[in-house]
Amino acid sequence: PEETVTGSFASFIGAARPEQLSQTVRHRSKRMILDSIGVGLVGSTTRVFDIALRYCRELYSSGAVSSVYGKPGVKLSPTLAAFTNGVATHSMDFDDTWHPATHPSGAVLPALLAASQMLPPNTKPSGLDFLLAFNVGLEVQGRLMHFSTEAHDIPKRFHPPSVVGTLGSAAAAAKLLSLSSAQCGHALGIAASLAGAPMANAATQAKPLHVGNAARLGLEAALLAARGMEANPLILDEIPGCSGFSAFYSVYQPKPLSTPSEHHEFLLEKQDIAFKRFPAHLGMHWVVDAALSVRNLFLNYAGSFSPSLIRTIVLKIPVSKYINRPFPSSEHQARHSFQFNACAALLDGEVGLGSFSESSIQRQELRELLDKVVVEHPEDNVANFDKMYGEVALLLHSGDVLTGKCDTFYGHWRKPLSKESLLKKFRSNASHVLPEGKIEGIITLVDNLEELADGSQL
Repeated sequence: PEETVTGSFASFIGAARPEQLSQTVRHRSKRMILDSIGVGLVGSTTRVFDIALRYCRELYSSGAVSSVYGKPGVKLSPTLAAFTNGVATHSMDFDDTWHPATHPSGAVLPALLAASQMLPPNTKPSGLDFLLAFNVGLEVQGRLMHFSTEAHDIPKRFHPPSVVGTLGSAAAAAKLLSLSSAQCGHALGIAASLAGAPMANAATQAKPLHVGNAARLGLEAALLAARGMEANPLILDEIPGCSGFSAFYSVYQPKPLSTPSEHHEFLLEKQDIAFKRFPAHLGMHWVVDAALSVRNLFLNYAGSFSPSLIRTIVLKIPVSKYINRPFPSSEHQARHSFQFNACAALLDGEVGLGSFSESSIQRQELRELLDKVVVEHPEDNVANFDKMYGEVALLLHSGDVLTGKCDTFYGHWRKPLSKESLLKKFRSNASHVLPEGKIEGIITLVDNLEELADGSQL
């Protein structure tokens, strides 16, 4: 089994050690953990989170030992806490994004938080154990995405965190629970049978369930494997005539994952993460920065923002059907609309939490701007988060043309958020449900995670 792709992944999970995490990996992953907690906390204020929490509290009540974001005193069973917190993390589409495209933290962190509270006092993971399990979950997701060139582009069929995130959650939980190599392989196999959600549910309240289910079902897969459930030991391998994990991709070329040596280089070392400045699909960040740029030109040109001077707004964006929404009618559609985010940025000079309220979406002046939008798809603007750009041109009634373009937004892995910006985002998000003292305590806890004797304190 060790010579198979699946076996190599299972061996990697079992053999990974804390000392193999470089300072870069530790630094980047702690930034991810802090940001993910923040977006989970602010996400606990949303309607879709309330629906998920009510569902869990009404249907399941036994084994309530794991905490829920933003709800002091509320406990759920570990798997349902993982589910609910995963929903919170993605409820506003405010969570981190990797390349190839997925939301890695939201699928893994809720599972680890819930599992660490589940374990008996004498078997609690240390903060370093917790950090290692988190990075194992990231590594498995990243390696799986590199099995297919299809994964490098904005997805069309399956929402990536529902696919690779479920297996990443299983791997992270398997590591935290100290499963054997064989059990780790079975956990991945079980998770593959629980994975997958269609892209058609993007821009709906069902989309956050994808991340919630990834966290929950990955944890369930690890718990089932720990109790003796078995699955196909070749689940990640390419077996002609019998699809395993390859069922999720049209092009699939699996590669073994070598057992980590002392100098193992995690993917997070090579590929940093993107953090969002406002709660919307990652693609929106390009058009918003482009819109803000051309808005400044317009202010210099006209002295104030006067929509009546604009004849046409031209957006140059990649072809991606589910984020090309001319007239969004709900907050989730608005978070997935190039047109809406460009016009909101032009009109308000910013995009933030309030931009996606019903009153903001239904504004007459915003609708009038949306009426002026024309979309173009240049051949060089590909649907790939590492290569795409956003361009917003204002064609004025005077005949003048003003243009703003963004190749790399602030927060992209090529232009990462500063420590100050990340902390500002976290404090703002967490302040919706926590007092200042608690907020600063979490920052200190995450910053010193390696020194924590009991990781469940997080």
